[in-house]
Amino acid sequence: MTPTPPARELSDLAAVRAALTRGRAVVLPNPAPLTCVVAATRPEAVNTAKQRPAEQAVALWAHHPRTLDALTERLDLGPDALRLARRLLAEEHLTVLAPVRRPGQAPPWLAPATKEGWTLLFGARWQPLAGLLDAFPVLYVSSANRTGLDPAPGPAAALAMFPPEVPVLRSPVRDEELDEELGENGGEDLGGPGGPRRAATTTVRLHPDGRLDLHRHGAQDRAFADPEQYLARLRSRQGR
Repeated sequence: MTPTPPARELSDLAAVRAALTRGRAVVLPNPAPLTCVVAATRPEAVNTAKQRPAEQAVALWAHHPRTLDALTERLDLGPDALRLARRLLAEEHLTVLAPVRRPGQAPPWLAPATKEGWTLLFGARWQPLAGLLDAFPVLYVSSANRTGLDPAPGPAAALAMFPPEVPVLRSPVRDEELDEELGENGGEDLGGPGGPRRAATTTVRLHPDGRLDLHRHGAQDRAFADPEQYLARLRSRQGR
């Protein structure tokens, strides 16, 4: 009789840190209402984990001050638009499409996130993961899903979706583990039955003159029936 293999378990911070150091992809949780993400120091590792072409464009995780500072001279944005970009990433936790200055000369660390003159930047930085993220100023990231599947709402769902070679970090917050269980049983958040489902981040396009367009619906704009209402809210918060 063939013995039953042990159940796969969620990984701790040390195991995830070691995997990232070796260039492997890992799955990391996010606070509600965002889904998990898959991240790596190599863009091809992210794409391989998602079962898509290795050369496909990915987002640059602009979570580290050094990364944000390096982007300043690479983005085709004026001072006001740059400040807006930082707020959209750091405070609103959006994904931002930003114009690149001289895209044909994009440095190797930015090129994997750059396509047709625009670069894709992800900004969510969950404080419980700050110690892990700070060790990797340059990370590439995408929604934690395999081809054809919805993004995993929590670590347990990601564990079932990704193969053993992709470590999945256990949630560092107890309430998030409860939220994960609710999500696994219906996608609901801690608000209880009928609450909002987790979703990938909203993506906005930031133009050189500071104009904003909604590029992709997501967790942050779903409460607004009209995309322009959500963009107006973002603009109204610029002077905070």
